[in-house]
This record gives sequence, C-alpha cells and structure tokens, in this order.
Amino acid sequence: MTAPKFDVDPWGLSTGGIDAGYLAHEETIFGLSNGHVGWRGNLDEGDPRGVAGSYLNGVFEEHPMPYAEDGYGYPETGQSVINVPNGQIIRLTVNGEPFTVQHGTVDDHVRRLDFREGTLSRSLTWTTPAGEAVEIRSTRMVSFEHRSIAAVRYSVRALESPVDITVESEVLANEPLPTDHGDPRVKDLLAQPLIGRSSAVAGTCATVVHRTRESGLTVATSMDHVLCGGRTAGGVGATLRSHAEGDVARTTIRASLGAGETLEFVKFVGHEWSARASDATLQEQVAAAVAGAVRLGWDGLLESQRQRLDEFWRGADVRVEGEPRLQQAVRFALFQMHQASARLELRSIPGKGLTGSGYEGHTFWDFEAFVLPVLISTMPGAAEQALRWRYATLDHARERAKLLHLRGASFAWRTIDGRESSGYWPASTAAFHINADIAAAVVQYVRATGDIDFERECGVEMLAETARLWLSLGRTDGQGAFHIDGVTGPDEYSAVMNDNVYTNLMAQVNLRGAVSAARAHPDVARRLGIADDEVAAWDAAADAMHIPFDAQREVHPQSAGYTELERWDFESTHPEQYSLHDHFPYFDLYRKQVVKQADLVLALFFAHEHFSREEKDRAFAYYEALTVRDSSLSAAAQAVVAAELGHLDLAYDYLAEVATLDLDDLHENTDQGLHVAALAGVWTALVCGFGGLRDSAAAPSLSPRLPARLSRLSFAVRLHGSVIELDITPDATTYRLREGPPLRIRHFGDEAQLEPGRDVRLPTPDHSTPGDPPVSPRGRSPRPASRAFTEQ
Repeated sequence: MTAPKFDVDPWGLSTGGIDAGYLAHEETIFGLSNGHVGWRGNLDEGDPRGVAGSYLNGVFEEHPMPYAEDGYGYPETGQSVINVPNGQIIRLTVNGEPFTVQHGTVDDHVRRLDFREGTLSRSLTWTTPAGEAVEIRSTRMVSFEHRSIAAVRYSVRALESPVDITVESEVLANEPLPTDHGDPRVKDLLAQPLIGRSSAVAGTCATVVHRTRESGLTVATSMDHVLCGGRTAGGVGATLRSHAEGDVARTTIRASLGAGETLEFVKFVGHEWSARASDATLQEQVAAAVAGAVRLGWDGLLESQRQRLDEFWRGADVRVEGEPRLQQAVRFALFQMHQASARLELRSIPGKGLTGSGYEGHTFWDFEAFVLPVLISTMPGAAEQALRWRYATLDHARERAKLLHLRGASFAWRTIDGRESSGYWPASTAAFHINADIAAAVVQYVRATGDIDFERECGVEMLAETARLWLSLGRTDGQGAFHIDGVTGPDEYSAVMNDNVYTNLMAQVNLRGAVSAARAHPDVARRLGIADDEVAAWDAAADAMHIPFDAQREVHPQSAGYTELERWDFESTHPEQYSLHDHFPYFDLYRKQVVKQADLVLALFFAHEHFSREEKDRAFAYYEALTVRDSSLSAAAQAVVAAELGHLDLAYDYLAEVATLDLDDLHENTDQGLHVAALAGVWTALVCGFGGLRDSAAAPSLSPRLPARLSRLSFAVRLHGSVIELDITPDATTYRLREGPPLRIRHFGDEAQLEPGRDVRLPTPDHSTPGDPPVSPRGRSPRPASRAFTEQ
C-alpha cells in the first residue's frame, strides 16, 4: 500500500481527505507526546480507527514468557506496553445522528501537525444523512510544559439550519492493542490489563483510577471541560453533566444551535501513574493537575507550548536549502525527538517512542547509540534524564550479570523497567555491545556538556561496572591479546561469533572511559571499591584488545572468520523475499555473508580513529555489497560513511531513505509506531555525514561538504562544553561560537580557534574523485533522492 501524501510545508505536515486504509499510518504520524504521555493521532470520535493508542512512559503489564524449551538464564516474565485510559474521545451527535466520517457527507477534511505550535488541528464540514450541515474544528495538544496534561479545543458550528447538539466526551479504559499472542495466558492479560479501583466526580471534573493486574502499577486519569464564552457559550445555552464508573468517565454536553451559532469547549485531561502511591494520593494528584490546567486555560497552555518550542528550535533547528521536502522531513524528525523527550523525567525513550505499541514498548541499545547524540546537542537535560534512568536500572543489570556468571553489570537488551524482557538469547543476551553503547553514551554526554556532577554521581559507577563485565567476559590468549568470544554485534543476520569488531572496539572505548573516569575522580573510585590494580587491568585489556584483520582481502572481517563464510546468493533472491528473516531460517542467515544492518560500517563511524582512510574505503566497498538494509538502523550509518569517503550522491540517497522512512512507510510497519532511532539518524546523516563531525577527547574535527542538490546546510552542535554553529555552503563553512568557552577544532585536518563574537570562515578544499560508488546487492540500492523528495 502506498503511504498517503502530505503537503510539503517547512513547518508542518498536513493531509486532506480521509481513507480508512491509511488511518493507522496517519495515527502514528499525527501522534502527540511529551515523553510522559502519548496520544496516537486517532480521530476525535474514536471510530473508525486503525489502532487505538494512549500510553504512559513506563506503564506496562507483566506476563509469563512462554518457551517451547526452557533454558538457564531465560527471563521468566515479559513486559508489554498497554493502553492507559483514553481521554481523546469526543463523540458528537447532530439531531440524533452520530457523527462519523463513514456516514453522511464529509467535505474539506484536513488535519495538520504544526511543528511550531506543537498541536494537531482538524477541520471538516459534515452533512448528516438528513441534510443538516455543521462545521467541526478541533485542536489538540500534549503539553511540553505541564507533564501530565493533554487538552482538546473542540467546536461545532451550525451552518444553514438550527440543530440540536449532544457531545459525549469520554475517558475509556481497557481499549485493546493489536496483540495476537499465541499463549492464551498472555493474550487474556493484555486484553483486559486494567482493574478499576475507584472513580469520582467533583462538579464537572471526573476521575478514574485503575491498577494493572500483574505489574501492580496504578494509573489515574482525570478530565474536566470548560465552555468557551462562559456557561452560555457566547449566547448558546448549554448543559454539562459528568459521570464516572468502572472503565468509563463521561461528560455530556447538550446545546441547541441556531444557524451560524457555535458550541465551543476545551477538554483538559490529566494522566499520572505510580508503582508506590496510594489510589487516593494519585487521584488527588491528577485532579489537581487538571484543575491547574483549567485555571491556566487553553490560551495559557498554547502560549507555554509555543515558548517551549521556540526555545527548542532556537538551538535545534537544522536548515537545508535546495530540497523543500527534505527540510520538512528534517523538522518532522527533530519535532519527534522533542516530543519523545520533553518530559522524560528519569525515563528512557522506547524504540517507537509513545507513538505505537511496536516492539511491545521496549527500550533498546539504539537509544544510546542513535538518539542520545541528538539529545545531547538539542536537549541535554533530556539526555541526562535518560542516562540517569539507565543508572537507576543498574541493580537489575548487576543481577543479570550475576545470573550469567559474570562480574559487573549486564544491561537488558530490551526492557521497560530495566529487567530483561527478551526470550531470544542469540540476539539479546549475546548482544553484549549494548553495555559498551551505554558506556560510550556516558562518555559522550560528559565530554559534550561538561556535566561533572553526573559523572561523579552516576557515570563513574556505570563505566566501572560495564568495564568489569568485559574483563569477566573476555580472555587473554598466549600472545597476550584480549578476545571477546561468543557475542552478537549490531548485525542481526549473524550471531554468537568471536571477536566482533564493533563490539571489541566499543568495549575498548568503554574500558578506556572507565580508566579515565576512575583516575579523574579517585575519591569516587575509592568509595566504589575500585582499586588501582583493577584500573590497570582495564587499561591493559583495552591496549591488548584484538581487532581481527583479513590480510588476504585487506579488510576487517565483521567478526573473526566472517570473510571466510559463503556469500549469500543475492542473484537468486527475489525482491519479494526481503526482508530475509521473513522468508529464510536464521540458521541459514547466520552461516552466510549477508548483513541486515550496518555493523562493521557502524564501527567505521563510531570508532573512526581506529581505521585508516584506505581501510575505510576497502571495508565500505566490501560491506556495501553484503548489506540488504532489512533494518531501519542501517541507512543513517551508511550515509555518514559514504559522505566521509566522498560518495556524496550515495550518501544523499541514504539520507533520503532515512528521512522518508516513516513519512512514506518504506518498511510498511509505521502503523506500529515511528522508528525513533531512524528519525534521529536524519540529524546524524546531516551533521556527521555532510557536516563531517567526528569527536574525540583531543578535539572535535569537521569536514563539511555538500551534495550537489543542497546549496546550504546550517546547524548547531554541542561540543566540549561549548555550542558552535555551522553555516555550510559549497565553497566554504562559517563557524560561530554560540555559547561556552573558546574551542579548538579541526577543519579538514587544519586547526582553528573559535572565540566569542568572531565568525571564522574557512574554505572547502578540493577533493579527489573517490571512484565508482560501491555496489549494493541486487535490488537493494536505496531509492534515489531525486525520487524520494519529489514523489510520494
């Protein structure tokens, strides 16, 4: 199915008409969130819909993990996100006719997501089967300023004849998710996960409190309504009555409208949850939040929303000239980063954010690897909160390591609350690189922000415990080389191999980061029981880390022996057989040279200092011929390395792929939620690809170079406690120190000093032609950017 078309607009997304076949995709794209609460872009009336979705970050149900055969160390319980009580629903009846887009006649139906207002608006004209016409408008927001609050401004105007209006505005619990689980125990739990605990009505404010059956989390949802223009709504008499019981809270509004008259009201909804607070405490807390929102009013909420976004865009905007649809896609991606993290407050970002139930609402390694670098530069406070959440799960990680007979900490591969929730160990338990990814994120955050308090309070301990894991996981051979055997790297088409280059290099970063932190904060190290000989052992293991190299082919194997495996038969693989994991057994994929997502190529980016230019050239060409990109995580890394090696057109095609992946539903699964890490990859492809940003402890380096289709690229980035702004044109780059102390950088290898109040303009040097671009497997080349940005 082709994705719906969105109007090209630099500051928003809009689409006209209504097609039930596209609803689930549009609900994801038009979703609103603030990192605490998420509302999918369901129609106000709740029907028709693709997938109902109202989520609270961290609210899940626990269920048994079914296995055909049990094994030692397998998680006994799983975790799945659930729908919390849905406060979006506003059902309208006109002269006894219930409004849905499937009955009567709908004209001029338009929905628009506004990146500067932080709102989703909707407008249409509906003519009932009996011929009465009304104009319906709604605007909804999830507040960035007020953590628990969402609100909807809703109006109905009679056009040509008097009408009687009834509105039933609801909070509805236990709406099902699209879960078809084979285990009836799990299916039954997820079908009705919430137990009603209490309900209350105070005036027009209605509140319901529920608790999850197994995970024991309490959720409170409250709503209140205010008529615009006072109780008479600008001359229109209206009545309001609220009721709450069991799974439903409902406010009924009735009014009679003359031709040209309008009923308009604002619905305020509050959402809170806790694992510890009593029902009464949580009920009072959420009702107070709603009362505060009512006092502030719609205009006050909207003003604070604008202020938060104005502040965000001042520091985060990436401006591109030459490709209007790319500019829209870039701002959509950045807006989603903001939505996913504005009010994290000691939580992480799930793989789908709060836009869908895909991946069961779990957080993965791709948050620290792909999303966190964007937050560090655009929302460093959110980055800190997410890392502090990881720190809060450290005891779970220690318990997991102990279960695996290892020292230190082994963080969960997929989780909601920090406990492991993956039952497929070759792609989870064996993927130990997640621990190094988290450690590298700690190092990057501290280096970029200079947040020594975080390093002392959390960072040293996280780095030390993950360093201990590598020492107990690895081994030293007779020649003194340090090996890490039996692990799975980022590529999910190979598993449980020895000396995965990405894992070993990232473990090396982890070990050296732990050494540096322990020596920088000896008092913290003593408190944590980190002895000098242990630090020396980390340092020695890092120096002795074995990085395989195939001397015959002059290329790094993805893992030891990988280049000796049989190559996948790409010529005999039909286009409809991709994604390969849907058509071939994993054991066949595991024993062939075929790459699902960038692995060695990701190492070329993340551990860029380890490889020479010639090694990068050879490795990129070798692995491009094997990489099928059955994962949304691949294209961004390929774009970065392609740009570094001078293959600018290929890099631009990969940028186009990652930028339109969700907008055009390239993987045909955006209905399950956005690919948040891929959206972060849009920033990465631009800043680290065409901006050429690479960082190290010594100094950041930049090599800005634009593809032919772009005439300008501008962005700001946070480095070593300073923020610098780049304005890149084809022939030169202007650097500006926006905040922080003076900073020394490298521009194409040459040193430059950035000082406050002084722009530095440096030329773009000529570059040699890189030769023919690498060739992808048959049928797996990226869609050309010329098509991606002009066709939908």
